[in-house]
Amino acid sequence: MTGRPAIVLTDPQRAEVETLAAVLTAAQIADFLGIGRTTFFNLIDRDPDLCERYKRGKARAVGAVAQSLVTKARAGNVTAMIFYLKTQGGWRETVEIDSRTTLVDAQGKGEAFSRLTAYLDQIAERMAMPGNIIDHAPHEEADHA
Repeated sequence: MTGRPAIVLTDPQRAEVETLAAVLTAAQIADFLGIGRTTFFNLIDRDPDLCERYKRGKARAVGAVAQSLVTKARAGNVTAMIFYLKTQGGWRETVEIDSRTTLVDAQGKGEAFSRLTAYLDQIAERMAMPGNIIDHAPHEEADHA
């Protein structure tokens, strides 16, 4: 067969794909490796190990950020709570006006916060279970912003 020789990544490059996947897109990784984007996508498609390394790198980054988000939400960071509930809990910002009920009473706020805290505690416990991919990510101190 004539044409260009097949691109083969070295073992260090393959390991670097997993590390870089946490912070770069596939196209940016291709640029970093000095290969075409289509070539990189083709490598991922035909090499199950490389594909798994890329996915594992992405999953570790998402897991670490999610763990930090849940930690901040459990600590009372309202912005983190809202973001989490919108992205994971199905909450959305719509206002329905019903003249028959009040929006929230003072007692309801405390109860809602307690239920949310209990729910986030359950999530944190599941995330800390052995075998969870987050257990394999480097542990860093949570940023208490």
